Amino acid sequence: MPGIVVVGAQWGDEGKGKATDQLGDRVDYCVRYSGGNNAGHTLVVNGERYALHLLPSGILNPKCVPVIGNGVVVDLDVLFEEMDGLAARGVDAEGVLVSANAHLITSYHQVIDKVTERFLGKNKIGTTGRGVGPAYSDKVNRIGIRVQDLLDDSILRQKVEAALEQKNHLLVKVYNRRALDPAQVADHLMSHAARITPHIVDTSKVLNDALDRDEVVLFEGAQAHHLDVDHGTYPYVTSSNPVAAGACVGSGVGPTRINRVIGIAKAYTTRVGEGPMPTELLDADGEKLRQDGAEFGTTTGRPRRCGWFDAVVVQAAARANAFTDIFLTKLDILTGWERIPVCVGYEVNGVRHDTMPMSQSDFHHAVPVYEELDGWDEDISGCRSFDDLPKNTQAYVNRLEELCGARISGIGVGPSREQSILVHDLL
Repeated sequence: MPGIVVVGAQWGDEGKGKATDQLGDRVDYCVRYSGGNNAGHTLVVNGERYALHLLPSGILNPKCVPVIGNGVVVDLDVLFEEMDGLAARGVDAEGVLVSANAHLITSYHQVIDKVTERFLGKNKIGTTGRGVGPAYSDKVNRIGIRVQDLLDDSILRQKVEAALEQKNHLLVKVYNRRALDPAQVADHLMSHAARITPHIVDTSKVLNDALDRDEVVLFEGAQAHHLDVDHGTYPYVTSSNPVAAGACVGSGVGPTRINRVIGIAKAYTTRVGEGPMPTELLDADGEKLRQDGAEFGTTTGRPRRCGWFDAVVVQAAARANAFTDIFLTKLDILTGWERIPVCVGYEVNGVRHDTMPMSQSDFHHAVPVYEELDGWDEDISGCRSFDDLPKNTQAYVNRLEELCGARISGIGVGPSREQSILVHDLL
C-alpha cells in the first residue's frame, strides 16, 4: 500500500509538480489534499508548458486518477476553466474525482478577501485575493458551502442566505460595499451542479480501497511547510495545512497509510508575499536569480523574492514532516557563480542559532550565517546521472544533504520532464 506525500520544504514554488511528474505512470491516484487555486504547479512536458491551479499534477498521466480531496477549497469557475483548457490541448480531465466534503469558494469569499487585504494596509498578509482564506474561515465557523450541497438546491440556497446575512452587514457597515444578493450567488453556484455531479464521490473510501489493493497513491499539497497555518511563519501563511500530516486530514486516510514523504526544495530560496525571509537578496544577485529562474508566480504573475539556499529552513521542514527523501529543483540556475553562499545558521541580537528560533519576532530579526561553496560554470541541463555533474556541483548537493538531514534522491536540472536526475528511486 504505497502512500507517498509530496511537500514543499520552503515557502512554495519549489517545483512540486515536476517532482510529482517524475513518478510517471507508476502512480495510480494523485490527490490534492490542501489549498485552493491560490497556488500553481507548472509542468513542462515535451516542450509544452502546463500551469495547474486546482487539478493535481497527475492529470497529465492518462493512467492516473486525479482526485481533489476534502481538504481543498474549490472555485468551480476555475476548475472547469482548467479542465476545458486541458481538453483544448488534448488532455482529458473528465476523470477527476471531487470529494463531496470539499468546500466551495463563492463570489462573496473573493470580495471579502480583497477588501480585507486592502483594509489591512501596511499590515497586509499578501493574499492572492482568490477567496481561499475566507472560505477556510467559513469552514471553521461551520457556515461553509460544501460540494455536496450542490446536490440539493433548497439546502444550498438556505446556506448561502444564512452566510450572507452576517457577511452583508460586514460589507456594508465596515467596508462600505454593496450588499450581495443571495439568490444571484446561489444561482451561479447551481449553474455548475449538473456538470460537477458526476465527479462527486466519497474520496476517502476510494483512496482507502486503492491502498487496500496495493495501488500507488500520491498526495500532493499546495504551498509548503513554512506557509502552513500551524507550522509556518505565522501570520504570513496560508489558511490550511500543507504539511505531510495534512495529507491524512485532507484526504481521509490514516497516518499508517503513508510510506514515504518527499520534500521538495529549490536549490536556492524564493518567497511570494509578505513575511520574513532571512536570505533574501535585494541586489544584482537576487535579480539574476529571479530572471534566470523565471521567478514569477504561476497563479498571480507576481515577482518572487529570491535568496540563497537556507538550510535551516529546510532542516526544520525535514524534521516536522519526517522527510524520507528530498527532491532538489532548479540546480541549473546556479550555474555561473564563482562562489555560492548557503545559510547554515542565524545570528539574532548577537546570539548564534543553528535551528529556527522559536520566537517569530526573533526570526524576523535573524541575520543569516553563510558558508560559501565553490560554484561551477559548466552547463548541467543535459546531465542525467549524478556522476555527470561537475565535481563542484556534486559537492554542493552533498553538502545540502548533510545540512538538511534527509537524502537527496532527485535533482532537477531544467524545466522539462526529462531534465531530471534520480539518485534514489522515489517509490
